[in-house]
Amino acid sequence: MSYIKVILQTLKVFIIFTGCTVLFYYGIMWLSEEYQNYHRYDEPQGSALRVSNPMREDDSTWFDRLKLFYLNGE
Repeated sequence: MSYIKVILQTLKVFIIFTGCTVLFYYGIMWLSEEYQNYHRYDEPQGSALRVSNPMREDDSTWFDRLKLFYLNGE
């Protein structure tokens, strides 16, 4: 009689674990679909301001580019 209870408890844990795993998987897939269509690099709307002024290639020297690399890491 106790073997049947152990088997039923094990089956119950397995079903709950499987259900939670499937729910977690589809939740992650839903989040992935939501953020896959999110356009991070679109032009800003409204009253956005330009933060940096890129240097023109003919005005910069190699030393200015090196300083910019060390300051920004780019």
